[in-house]
Amino acid sequence: MLSYRHGFHAGNHADVVKHLVLLGLLQKLQGKDKPFTYIDSHSGAGLYDLDSDAARVNSEHLSGVVPLWQKRGTDPLLNLYLDKVSEFNSTRALHHYPGSPSLALGCLRPDDRMHLLELHPAEVEALRINMGRDTRVSIHYRDAFEGLLALTPPEPRRGMVLIDPAYEEKEDYKRVLSAVLKLQRRWPVGIIAVWYPLLARQRDRSAWLKAAIARENLPDVLTVELTVQEQDEEFGMHGSGMLLVNTPWQFREQMQATFTEVVSVLGEGARFRVEELHA
Repeated sequence: MLSYRHGFHAGNHADVVKHLVLLGLLQKLQGKDKPFTYIDSHSGAGLYDLDSDAARVNSEHLSGVVPLWQKRGTDPLLNLYLDKVSEFNSTRALHHYPGSPSLALGCLRPDDRMHLLELHPAEVEALRINMGRDTRVSIHYRDAFEGLLALTPPEPRRGMVLIDPAYEEKEDYKRVLSAVLKLQRRWPVGIIAVWYPLLARQRDRSAWLKAAIARENLPDVLTVELTVQEQDEEFGMHGSGMLLVNTPWQFREQMQATFTEVVSVLGEGARFRVEELHA
């Protein structure tokens, strides 16, 4: 299915958790002089207009990035995230929101490389406009799960992959699991970061995905989850999470500190959980 367009959801609470974790991982990769590769499985357009008709349908950014934007805190990673967002806004007002490709591009050094995959024809065209002029960036108009395996192991060998499908089809959970296992075998030194939604009880499959990953005894598996409301029985997404394989040293402690401040700003109903996964 190709109906999902991220412009309707840009800057929401799911982007907050996804992009804070992403920037934290990229910081870890920057900590060594050796170059790295960043791979994005579902890149979208790369940059979003929060004043567009699509973004205004539900105005999801108003309960995501906006409260954080309006109240700066003290956590270094949270402030880095807000600084990166501000680079795409010429005034103090928040009009544009960078997707993961744009945020990652701002973290690349001269010898680092980026591979962006996208299958939606309109999104990939926008991606080429927003990202295609940088020689460190390769844009691939192809299926994410096929492309991830074709591109790994990459060169440079150090690096990370972000996997974040829309999960419009239940089959996506099985495809994610299969991709994680194959990627870990093909690219054992790569950091694997998987975004997943936390849905209403009758639709949620996050527990299945986490349990399936835990049974595989993969190295250094961590989950970071942010919820912003109570779980409904039938409808809605009350939060989301990131599942990491080959989690860097002391990353759990960093996430604890960052999301303690995030939930204090988001206010009543916001909760977070950081857990190691074991069989």
